[in-house]
Amino acid sequence: MSQAPEFITKKTVDGATLTLVGDWTLEQGRRLEVQADALLVAASGRTTIDMSRVRKMDTAGAWVIDRSRAGLSAAGTPSELTGASPAHKALMREACYRQVDLTPRADRPTLASLLSDVGESVVGAWRDVLSGVAFLGHLVIVLLRVASRPERWRWIAGVYHLEAFAIRSAPIIALINFLVGAIVAQQGIFQLSRFGASAFAVDLIGILVLRELGVLLTSIMIAGRSGSAITAEIGSMNMREEIDALRVMALDPLEVLVLPRVLALIVSLPLLTFLADMSAIFGGLCVAWVYGDISPQAFLTRLQDAIGVNTFAVGLIKAPVMGLVIGLIAVSEGFAVKGSAESLGRKVTASVVKSIFMVIVIDGIFAILFATVRY
Repeated sequence: MSQAPEFITKKTVDGATLTLVGDWTLEQGRRLEVQADALLVAASGRTTIDMSRVRKMDTAGAWVIDRSRAGLSAAGTPSELTGASPAHKALMREACYRQVDLTPRADRPTLASLLSDVGESVVGAWRDVLSGVAFLGHLVIVLLRVASRPERWRWIAGVYHLEAFAIRSAPIIALINFLVGAIVAQQGIFQLSRFGASAFAVDLIGILVLRELGVLLTSIMIAGRSGSAITAEIGSMNMREEIDALRVMALDPLEVLVLPRVLALIVSLPLLTFLADMSAIFGGLCVAWVYGDISPQAFLTRLQDAIGVNTFAVGLIKAPVMGLVIGLIAVSEGFAVKGSAESLGRKVTASVVKSIFMVIVIDGIFAILFATVRY
């Protein structure tokens, strides 16, 4: 049968002796907390806590007793334990009380805090831009150094990453753009047929796909597929200190890890963009043939009249820049990974989000630029 925890107070010349009695276990629940708090009130001067009459004690009892001792020490009252059995001493040593720093409660959001968050986001974005430009400068220096010594080129790594980024991405890129081209054709024919201008859907498909959708969808897919993989690879190497090992072996991580990946992305994006353009146009041709009763010959003739070489070149001009931006963001986020899986997950997410955002921003800048020069 369990015995409730309690203590007997005996005054001494220089303080008090508190003799603990009963079972100081979790089973006693609330009673255990009450008696532990009462120890702080009963103590005076030099306090001795006698544990010779404790019948049972578990980690909960040891923790609250040690918490009371910590409270006495914080109040300037010296205390000591006596009479504890070897098992109880070991339990007190292992279950010692430690102060836990509680996270301060967040205040309710106000207009000032909202503006502060917006300002911090703007400053953080500007810092990311500056760090990205600095990282690009370092990469250019490495590229020039390697270009002066062709034997330092890592051809095998470059071909490997080119296969991973371009060839292995080709099926999904072709499928996505085929479906998008088909959807654009169906909607274009459906909307323009009300004005008797369904043939102009071919112009819509050609211009929209070649100038915007092909390179934009390809870049977004590569940012999610290859950009996240680059961040995860470099972040994992950073966590396992493999990058530090490269530096110890007098190898530059930018030359070994970054340069082959970034160059592979720069080469892959134009190739995938061309594939995306052809797939989207083929998807539009199929839908125009089946849904709009526009024969393939008429579709191709109309397409040649609607677009020019500049229309086709716009998407290909954008593609290498998109690849460079995706590579820089993915690599920089990988190097920023700390020593935890949570940090790796956050940086992979940040890499994808930032890459997609920057791809859309750059596409808008190119659209304004080409409109300005009427290209």
